[in-house]
Amino acid sequence: MDGSNLEPLAWHAAVVEFDDILRRVRILLATTNQSKIAELQEMMGNLDCELIGLSEADSTQQIEIASTFAENSVLKARHYHGLSGLPTIADDSGLEVEALGGAPGVYSARYAGPEASDAGRIAKLLEEIKDVPPECRGARFVCAAALVWDRGEKIFQGEVNGVILDAPRGANGFGYDPVFLYEPFKKTFAELTQSEKAKISHRGLAFGQLTAWLVESRALDTQKSNDRIVTTAE
Repeated sequence: MDGSNLEPLAWHAAVVEFDDILRRVRILLATTNQSKIAELQEMMGNLDCELIGLSEADSTQQIEIASTFAENSVLKARHYHGLSGLPTIADDSGLEVEALGGAPGVYSARYAGPEASDAGRIAKLLEEIKDVPPECRGARFVCAAALVWDRGEKIFQGEVNGVILDAPRGANGFGYDPVFLYEPFKKTFAELTQSEKAKISHRGLAFGQLTAWLVESRALDTQKSNDRIVTTAE
């Protein structure tokens, strides 16, 4: 895939003129979901780097053509690394419901159509399983996080089990969080604080592994003379 049909990235670049020792590594988070960007910035806050995301005008949907979360995550990371030259992290995550044979899976974000809201996706899911008894509503969230940089690629995966409720609860989070009950806490993901969710969620587990590997491996420590500050468009 050459990505020739994708709109240009909404960013501009400026050369950094500081001494190498003062510069921090910039990592591109290849997502347009602003709630996810904020969540990932908190999860990876202990890294000494600048984390930036795509603008809401960009789109990753045309890149997500694979049948697994891992494949989709690395496709997105490769694409935006190629465009930006920055170390790039992309994740693909979604909900797998046992009663639906693992659906919506990799189509979680497009389950009710490409323009549907979170509320619309939840409404479709609940309609699909309205006759399923509570004991058969098992589900899991899955996240694959891929890092692509100039010297390699790494993929990390996390998952968490839960139960789908028959009505939303909670005002935090995004996506299917309001109907995903995490049984050890007796709360939905939308009832957890952001710090609570970061510790136990599928995304928290995947990005926790990624962050720990970056700290241990120091894979991104070497700075380049042409490092750039990249900012997304307003």
